[in-house]
Amino acid sequence: MALPALGRADRAANAWTNRLALGTVADTALVRLSAAADRGVLWAGVAAGVALTGRRGRDAAFRGYGSLLAASALANLVGKTVFGGQRPALDPLPLWRRVGRPPTSPSFPSGHSASAAAFVTGVAIEWPTLGLALAPLAGGVVYSRLHTGSHWLSDVVSGAALGTGVALAGWALLPRGPGTVPDVPAGPLADVPALADGDGLFVVVNSAAGSGRLFGENPLTAIRTGLPRAQVHVLTDGDDLPALYGRAAERGARAFGISGGDGTVSTAAAAARAHDLPLAVFPGGTLNHFAKAADLTSMAATVAAVRSGAGVVIDVADLVVDEHGARTERTVLNTFSVGVYPELVTEREKHEHRLGKWPAAVWAAARVLPRARPVRLEVDGRTDDYLSLFAGINRYYPQSLAPVERLRLDDGVLDVRTATAQRRGSRVRTFLEVAAGDRGSRLARALPPVREHLVVRATTTPGFDLRVEGRREADRETHPEPGDEGRPQVVLAHDGETLVLDGDASGTAVRLTMQPRALRIYAPTDPTAG
Repeated sequence: MALPALGRADRAANAWTNRLALGTVADTALVRLSAAADRGVLWAGVAAGVALTGRRGRDAAFRGYGSLLAASALANLVGKTVFGGQRPALDPLPLWRRVGRPPTSPSFPSGHSASAAAFVTGVAIEWPTLGLALAPLAGGVVYSRLHTGSHWLSDVVSGAALGTGVALAGWALLPRGPGTVPDVPAGPLADVPALADGDGLFVVVNSAAGSGRLFGENPLTAIRTGLPRAQVHVLTDGDDLPALYGRAAERGARAFGISGGDGTVSTAAAAARAHDLPLAVFPGGTLNHFAKAADLTSMAATVAAVRSGAGVVIDVADLVVDEHGARTERTVLNTFSVGVYPELVTEREKHEHRLGKWPAAVWAAARVLPRARPVRLEVDGRTDDYLSLFAGINRYYPQSLAPVERLRLDDGVLDVRTATAQRRGSRVRTFLEVAAGDRGSRLARALPPVREHLVVRATTTPGFDLRVEGRREADRETHPEPGDEGRPQVVLAHDGETLVLDGDASGTAVRLTMQPRALRIYAPTDPTAG
């Protein structure tokens, strides 16, 4: 030993553990536990079981096992090479206390101890209660290396310290992601009138929407019961929604209301902005992405917000499409995309209730990406072939090609995710990045050597301009579509709606611009009210 005092302490600890009699059953259990932890097999099994518990479990398993791999590499490839050292003599130990194949590698530091500490610390960062529950198992592995005569005390202490340090360094490099519960309020508080009985509220109900409406709530019943003096109009096929709101404003409406899908809600939002009135959103659609982000999880939540005058001001985006002189303007509340993003979301949502969001996203990527057709776009002056371009209104999570949710409605930025088809194997690379999940994507972006090889890019911006150049000529030849006839077919998607570019899409100009704090909505301001 380099340090005489440390050597004496190691020899004393070794002599003490050699004399310690725990009984045959305990001795056998410690030998088996030590063997089970060889090459991280024990922790791989634990990680697999933890990952099956849901998103939090997957995050914990990913961080725990990732920390283990890094700590194991440092301990076995670096530590043992640099420091080395002889292992304790096995002569004083009875045969039943020795591992089946005594290790022959250098002694310092203990790789088993480093792996155990790294895994449990990584799990605890994501799921403290589970980390605490696994701590005795990690402690048993660390002690087993002493009890079986495989290591000195300084080996296991240093290994455990190394593993803990690696996990904590990973935490600093890759902090925990945001939780899945939206922040309340979702934006700064807004001055909205309290309409205790609904007097002054004009509500349009799209009764055809809402095949997935929560608890089968009937919006007409909820509104007429909770806000009896509100004026309610049931939307019909011939109705012009902006005109309906315009006439209501002329009659003195103090607030607009809408019950329908996200596309209908975005049209109502444009009318509310045009007349500078607050908007009450009743979650009457199938998916209700916007209502969920605003913490409007039920009809009752919206009714309560209207009655009490609880509201927030949120960001929206202005979408302007100029197709050969024909100008289209939209208010966008949730997302805008070109390419495969809508297909990824549709396929994911078919399976996420049965599989969970992350496995469903991987399944969707495996189904959709092989048939993805690149679209040639000029984005802010740079032209590329895109498998997908996604822009979220405010930051979305996870940081993948097909994010699921956002926690705030006042970030003031567009969250842009792109996947280009410029590199070899772009579809395979994109799939692997989706399969890596949120933690894997964030870690990859944090490591410069890995970041340079990624296909999916994530940026934030207050706005961007793009020009549609159409599908690549080579792609049209290898993936002909009915009616293609040599002309590109491009679909712009926003808030669950689509805008099909007729004829030759080349030269179509698109501008998407954030409008911070542009819309007042009724929404809970108390964390317990949603």
